[in-house]
Amino acid sequence: MSSLIIPPVLTTPRDDAALLYRAFKGFGCDTAAVINVLAHRDAAQRALIQQEYRAMYSEELSKRLKSELSGKVEDAILLWMYDPATRDAVIVKEAIYGQTVTLRAATEVICSRTPSQIQHFKQVYLAMFHSPLERDIQNSATGDHLKLLLAYVSKPRYEGPEVDGALVQKDAKSLYKAGEKRLGTDEDKFIKIFSERSRAHLSAVSHAYKHTYGQSLKEAIKKETSGHFEHGLVTILLCAENPGFYFAKVLSPTL
Repeated sequence: MSSLIIPPVLTTPRDDAALLYRAFKGFGCDTAAVINVLAHRDAAQRALIQQEYRAMYSEELSKRLKSELSGKVEDAILLWMYDPATRDAVIVKEAIYGQTVTLRAATEVICSRTPSQIQHFKQVYLAMFHSPLERDIQNSATGDHLKLLLAYVSKPRYEGPEVDGALVQKDAKSLYKAGEKRLGTDEDKFIKIFSERSRAHLSAVSHAYKHTYGQSLKEAIKKETSGHFEHGLVTILLCAENPGFYFAKVLSPTL
């Protein structure tokens, strides 16, 4: 098994382009060399590498990678080559209209992004696929899951740290009355609060809910909802509380 090697001195984009070109030569592609370059560069550096490769060899690096690689390695590396907003757009489009529809993946991307990130990737999505994100969501999702996604991608939300303590307590009470306190669940109340409130506010609501009712808001959601709708609400909540831990948990479920 190949292992990643972190270069002792970061090379220039031109040097990286040359390293990749050499990795493509000979009998088969030196996949380990490709990974060792691209896995240790951020999105801005990879963009510069693509520019240098195009200038030096008169071909697109992404097309060469597609022809040289295959399987999950190809998928992962090609996604690395995009900037974050473009990567989100590609993942969501593939999740909605790919050979295997995976609404869970689309839900995870949408519900784990900030309002500004969503607005950016919506613009990229429209430019790339000539279809509004909302229209494609309507063509794929259903029920409360559909209502949550449409609300989450269309409603503006505050991104600052300030919260209104009185509104936090009101929302915690509203969620309790909409879920655990009643027979059946008022899904629209969950959708309204989760799609309109800031991350800082939802985190405070989660704390207030636990303090007041003795059970975590996450457990209440899992008890009262199901399927993609549940996954969307839980993703929004966990990213409000600690987005870094959420993504670490996705990568390593044993955490």
